[in-house]
Amino acid sequence: MATLPVYRWRLAPDGLATRRQLRAAGLRPGGQDVAAQLERPRKRRGPLIAYLYRIDRARPVRPMTPAKTAALDRANAARRTCPACRADAGYVIPSSLGMCVPCAYPEGTP
Repeated sequence: MATLPVYRWRLAPDGLATRRQLRAAGLRPGGQDVAAQLERPRKRRGPLIAYLYRIDRARPVRPMTPAKTAALDRANAARRTCPACRADAGYVIPSSLGMCVPCAYPEGTP
């Protein structure tokens, strides 16, 4: 069993990137295995760990299809719809309330 190379924070070699860095470049890991590990030390807890992928093996991000766009629009609309009054609140309903603010606090005072 091979172990991953571990690099300290900001000392990773060129050609490796995290998922976020790949995404910012319009890429995705594309099924490849983790190539290395990045560790950022912390004072009172264990180190923060980020996995690194090879940029040359990364693939382009898949384009958004019309069906995915429609499904995402429906999901976001469901998150904005109040279950009590069935109105579009215009914002995402807080999960702590479970309904829009006017329905949760009818007197107007939270």
